[in-house]
Amino acid sequence: MRRVPELKAMFELLKPITWFPPMWAYLCGIVSVGVWPGENWGLVVLGVILASPVVCGMSQVANDWCDRHVDAINEPQRPIPSGRVPPNWALGYAVALSVLSLAIGSLLGPWGLGATVVAVIAAWIYSVEPIRLKRSGWWGPGLVGLSYETLPWFTGAAVLSVGAPSFPVVVVAVLYGLGAHGIMTLNDFKALEGDRVMGIKSLPVLVGPEVAAKIACTMMALPQLIVVSLLLIWGRPAFATIVGLSLLAQFWAMRVMMRDPNAKAPWYNATGVSLYVSGMMVTAYAIRTLEISL
Repeated sequence: MRRVPELKAMFELLKPITWFPPMWAYLCGIVSVGVWPGENWGLVVLGVILASPVVCGMSQVANDWCDRHVDAINEPQRPIPSGRVPPNWALGYAVALSVLSLAIGSLLGPWGLGATVVAVIAAWIYSVEPIRLKRSGWWGPGLVGLSYETLPWFTGAAVLSVGAPSFPVVVVAVLYGLGAHGIMTLNDFKALEGDRVMGIKSLPVLVGPEVAAKIACTMMALPQLIVVSLLLIWGRPAFATIVGLSLLAQFWAMRVMMRDPNAKAPWYNATGVSLYVSGMMVTAYAIRTLEISL
C-alpha cells in the first residue's frame, strides 16, 4: 500500500469510459430545446465538463471507495484494492470533486446548480452506507439511469432555454433515463461473484443471469416503444421510423445476447447501447423541430 497515490491511478479512478453517457445526454438536452447556443457556447462547454469528468468522475471515485472490499474480490487490479491509491486519498478525492461540482454548477445558473446538487446527492446515496441503493437491483440501476440520462438531458435543456423545459423534452428525458435501468443491469453482470459474496442484491444475483437479461432488455425496449409512439403522435413520422429501426436492430442484438448473457453482456453494451444512444440524439433533434415549429 502506497502512502502517496500514483497520478495515473488517480486518473484511472475517474473512469473516462463512463463519461460519455451524461455528456451525450447533456448535448441531447441542448439539441432538444431548439435554441441555438449563439453566445452561450461557454455554457455548453462548461456543462459538458461538469457532466462528464467532474460529476460523473466524482461518482466513480466515490463508488470505488465504497466498493473497495467488493473490488478486492471482483477486480483486485483496480486502483484502491491494488494499493496504488490509499483509501483515505480516494475519499478525499471524492469529497473534493463534490465541492468542485457544486462550484461549477453554480456558474450554470439556478437550474444548473439545482441539478448538480441532485446529481451529487444521488452519487453518494447510491454508494455510501447506510443507504447504499446499489445493494438493490431495482433502485440502484434506476437511480443511475436517471442520473446518467434524464438529469443531464434536463440540465442541458434548462440551461440553454433559461427555464423549465417543455413537456416533450421532460417526458423523453425521463423515458430514456428509465430505459437506462436495463443498461445498468447488464453492467452488473461483470460483478456477479463479488456481489453474491458481499450481499449486493443486483438483479443477476436475485433472479439469475437469464431472467435478469430478459428484464434488462424489456426495460430498455419499452421506453423506446413509447418514444416511437410519441413521435408519431407529435407528427414526426420520419424520426419515429429511424428510432424504430434502431430498436429493431437492438432486438437482434438482444437475441444474440440471450444465448449466453454472462458472456455476451459486455458485447451488447458495445452494440445495443450504441444504437440506444443514437436514438436519443435522433429523438432530441425531432423534438428540436417540434419546439421550433411551436
